[in-house]
Amino acid sequence: MAEAPFVILNEAKNPYRAVTDSSLDAQNDKEAQPRFLTQLGALLWKDLATEWRRREVVLSLVVFSLLVLLVFDFAFDLRQAELPAAAPGILWVTFIFAGVLSLTRAFAGEKDRGTWEGLLLAPVDRGAIYLAKLLASLLFMLAVEAVTLAVFGAFFDVPFDVPRLAVVVLAGTLGFATVGTLFAAMSANTRAREIFLPVLLFPVAVPVIIGSVKATALAFGATQDGYPWLGLVVAFDAIFLAVSFAVFEFVIEE
Repeated sequence: MAEAPFVILNEAKNPYRAVTDSSLDAQNDKEAQPRFLTQLGALLWKDLATEWRRREVVLSLVVFSLLVLLVFDFAFDLRQAELPAAAPGILWVTFIFAGVLSLTRAFAGEKDRGTWEGLLLAPVDRGAIYLAKLLASLLFMLAVEAVTLAVFGAFFDVPFDVPRLAVVVLAGTLGFATVGTLFAAMSANTRAREIFLPVLLFPVAVPVIIGSVKATALAFGATQDGYPWLGLVVAFDAIFLAVSFAVFEFVIEE
């Protein structure tokens, strides 16, 4: 009880202390957001500039996708009436395997160049690292998918709803890349990362893959199913993004 007058006297001497502390906290919060965006922009630019100089990921994925489409073109003797039903499967098989190759290189390149440890030691927010890798992989995959769709149209000559298909491809690729980036970071430290990543990724990404294939079938007019497959894909995108962003820091520290 003897300390009570002391505390009162202290507060009387500093009546603005509580206000000052809350103002400093608010100022720190305002400064943290631009700092995070600056780090995210710098990391994303680093990945894009590295790929622009080397051109090893996008070019290899484009060649791989073209070979897959060529194999499908010669392997299946499909009539024109059967093409809309087969088109979603052909496209997403191509997208998925090309995406796995892209995600494998997202962190393997950093490990091979010896820059991953330096990136972890740098005073950079771990969430910014995750989002930068996610956005870079997403941009690479979308660029490859745009080329794939153009070649697919030339090979198979199937009419489709372009705006709807573009939205489905964007949503499906985002969900696949979101969880794939997390698992790519987990498998980067393993020797058999090319095998380990698909083993982890495919079972978890099944809802996004199924929803994307079904929604793509609607874009090709192969089915009149009224189930909101695109809404399902978007919901899983949000779940995967929230969970992956939250646990990424703990994954890379292991």
